[in-house]
Amino acid sequence: MSETVSLTYGSEEGDFYMQHIKRTELFERNNHFHSTYEIYYLLSGHRTYFIKDRSYLIGPGDLVFINKYDVHKTSDVGEPGHERIVINFSDKFIDKDQSLYHPSLFNVFEQPAHVLSLKLQDQLFTRTVMDKLDKELKEKATGFETYIKLLLVELLLFSSRYAERNEAAPFEHASPLHRKISEIVQYINKHYAQPMTLSGMSEQFYMSPYYMSRTFKEITGFTFIEYVNMTRIREAQLLLRESARKIIDIADSVGFENIAHFGRMFKKLTKLTPHEYRKLHR
Repeated sequence: MSETVSLTYGSEEGDFYMQHIKRTELFERNNHFHSTYEIYYLLSGHRTYFIKDRSYLIGPGDLVFINKYDVHKTSDVGEPGHERIVINFSDKFIDKDQSLYHPSLFNVFEQPAHVLSLKLQDQLFTRTVMDKLDKELKEKATGFETYIKLLLVELLLFSSRYAERNEAAPFEHASPLHRKISEIVQYINKHYAQPMTLSGMSEQFYMSPYYMSRTFKEITGFTFIEYVNMTRIREAQLLLRESARKIIDIADSVGFENIAHFGRMFKKLTKLTPHEYRKLHR
């Protein structure tokens, strides 16, 4: 069997989700983003992790933190097969009205580097917390919902303190090509509201359209136009949640010249119309 699932609890977009899985064959997760925070702990194997605008090479004992709405994708490096634990949780799970809440718990999601390469003793501590979470979610003993919240807070506080104590190693791109694609992604993230074409961007970054199209897809998991549209829709989601602006104005402000095209792309990516999305998040 190529995949062994030790635990699956909840859903990625729910208040709390945890999955422990071991794979023996090649596996590539589709690029995606969600409204929950994500913690990814690699137990074995090696992976490339594209997060937001850059790629990381991660190995056993690395702890990865992904902020809500950050685009991310994992893929294999070298020999196939890996084992990992993923935790997702919402703002509601540890909100500001709860006694357990402290702003520092979320510091680790705001750091420039998304990866903590843990020392051996810290890997043991992290695995112990993960094992306790696994046990609680499987046995569901009295008060397990409270205990998993306590364990998550312990893991977040440990990680934030670890990041404070240990200066992150200087980030190095996996290759000059990864650096170039990262620069293109950063440009899109900053200038998404402006008109963009593959030919124009490839000329701006001194690449042929064919080569840029192929390598952009290989590294990010998106075609160029998919990434542009996804970035625009993600920004539109933010405006729909946090402003009262008209939908037609929002569409224009994020780079869509045609309201019908905006509506089609929004529903394709979110499964909701802009109006339905706004109503759901109000």
